[in-house]
Amino acid sequence: MPSTLVVYLHGFRSSPRSSKAVMTGQGIELISSPSHPYEWYCPQLLASPKLSMDMVTKHIDHSSADRLVIIGSSLGGFYTNYLAEKYQAKAIVLNPAVYAARELAPHVGMMTAYDSDEPFDFRPEYIDQLKALQVDHISHPDRYFLIAAKGDELLDWQEMVDFYPGARHLILEGSDHGISEYAEHLPEVIRFIAA
Repeated sequence: MPSTLVVYLHGFRSSPRSSKAVMTGQGIELISSPSHPYEWYCPQLLASPKLSMDMVTKHIDHSSADRLVIIGSSLGGFYTNYLAEKYQAKAIVLNPAVYAARELAPHVGMMTAYDSDEPFDFRPEYIDQLKALQVDHISHPDRYFLIAAKGDELLDWQEMVDFYPGARHLILEGSDHGISEYAEHLPEVIRFIAA
């Protein structure tokens, strides 16, 4: 009986309660069946990139699933590159921060999460941890599915496209960093996971 572990990694200052995470989890639930169960893992990531990856790799290593699919949004997309290369897994990246150390360097300091007033300290050493997790180029483009929005107000969509040559691309005209019309593209995401 084949089984699949689906890991969803949220973005910077986000959480497992983000709308994309919730919608994707519901989509996975719908395709999970006794003959092919899907395990859903969407943890609250920590401020430390190293501790976040230690936590996620521990979960993956302890899973008995036959297949692994990783989905990541923004900073979660950066982590997805690292994990997909480490485990040779299928990956879906949603407006990924392909050069996270550079993008997040200006954000070092105290901040709060988007959906709570919970403060967290984004420390200078976390930038070095991000540099250590940087993937320079993907090894198997056919395993990757990029969804990039030209209207992303935080990241450069063209840089995302350049980072995933040969991968499957869905380039959205307009839209935004959060991909507000994600529900429309969810069926395609689910099909890629199930294929």
